[in-house]
Amino acid sequence: MTWETVIGLETHVELATKTKIFCSCTTEFGGAPNTHCCPVCTGMPGTLPVLNEKVLEFAVKTGLALDGNITRHCKFDRKNYFYPDLPKAYQISQLYLPIVRDGKVSIRLESGTEKLIRIHELHMEEDAGKLVHDPWLDQTRCDYNRCGVPLIEIVTEPDFRSAEEVIAYLEKLRSILQYLGVSDCKMQEGSLRCDVNLSVRPAGSVEFGTRTEMKNLNSFKAITKAIAYESRRQIELIEEGKRVIQETRRWDDNKDATFAMRSKENAQDYRYFPEPDIPPLEISDVYLEEIRTQLPEMAEEKLIRYQAEYDLPLYDAQILTEQKVLADFFEACVAQGVDAKQAANWIMGQVLGQLSAKGMDAKDMVLAPSTLVRLITLIKDGKLNRNTAVKVFEAIFDTNADVDEYIMSHGLEQVNDPGALAAAVKKVFDVNPQSIEDFKAGKEKAFGFLVGQVMREMKGKADPQAVNRAVREKLNF
Repeated sequence: MTWETVIGLETHVELATKTKIFCSCTTEFGGAPNTHCCPVCTGMPGTLPVLNEKVLEFAVKTGLALDGNITRHCKFDRKNYFYPDLPKAYQISQLYLPIVRDGKVSIRLESGTEKLIRIHELHMEEDAGKLVHDPWLDQTRCDYNRCGVPLIEIVTEPDFRSAEEVIAYLEKLRSILQYLGVSDCKMQEGSLRCDVNLSVRPAGSVEFGTRTEMKNLNSFKAITKAIAYESRRQIELIEEGKRVIQETRRWDDNKDATFAMRSKENAQDYRYFPEPDIPPLEISDVYLEEIRTQLPEMAEEKLIRYQAEYDLPLYDAQILTEQKVLADFFEACVAQGVDAKQAANWIMGQVLGQLSAKGMDAKDMVLAPSTLVRLITLIKDGKLNRNTAVKVFEAIFDTNADVDEYIMSHGLEQVNDPGALAAAVKKVFDVNPQSIEDFKAGKEKAFGFLVGQVMREMKGKADPQAVNRAVREKLNF
């Protein structure tokens, strides 16, 4: 029998506000346990929550970017449950009137086909605390720093049929959120957390199977592996005549498997009721239009513009627009007068290469656009050859050191003295007669060898094109 996997996603996005959703505590990541909390976010008696206006703005921006319908009259609800990391014994969330409904995201697969993913809803809520397990002391402690950190939860319809579609959606969603500036989407810090709801059914069936919810998925790689494992596990159970249990499962990266956490067959009654301490929100036409005017140029728009305005190939434009920080870096370089294609080549080659080698995110890069522009300009002016420029780039990437000072202090200025070049060529020819004979006999590699020897004699400071010309002239070629 052929089986079909059906997937829906619940994505929690930590918003990039400076303070929490209902109090003035900082949202800064890290810090000593229980130092970023107060009586409001820990729910002490007599305290009242006050909505952070920036949270509403970010939620509405995201909803508009997802082509959703903004709920003009919305409100918060209390979700009641008992867990150690929830000091109030309830979470302020939205159930009955979420801020956004019925959005959509278009994704493109590797095959080139496009697919529309429906967004069921987007709602605002507060985060819970964090349980810290100490295996040495055999203790579990609570850190409430994360309590009250603002979140939006984006819930899709069960429109995914493969891990490829899920990853394409998450990459697209991450791009949208970063372009909007509403989140940094760092999965390793919990800024973007995804729960995968998965079931299987016979191909062609319209009935949904029994789903499981997978948590603890902190990377795209983990999500891909978890989907493959859980699909296979459910299919094997059904084919053995067993029953899939509706439950929450935890992904274990070390074992490449999911494990049952708790059953969901008897749905927990969260006893939702309207939050009495926060008045309903009325979204006016004026407010909505104001937010709409603040929407930035998104990746798809930049992609088209880069091809038209800068004459960049589609591939280059796609790479540059994948991350907003790279697009901003590129545009800053071009604004300083450097050739767009040269800037693109350096960003796609050297910049991304260094980021990959160092395991860094582009947003954490200290290299300034002006520094790269200076390197490209020196090459254009014939004051630095490209090979040396690459070495300089690699040396100053982590510090953004002054290009000219580094070149001067390390004696890397390009040598443009025709006399010195001629002397180097003569010396190389004098000690390598066999290579000259090999070249005359039709061995092309001999030419490259001679050029390399001249560059070595010039300590890499000569213009490679000038060296090529000088060697060819000497060979009468």
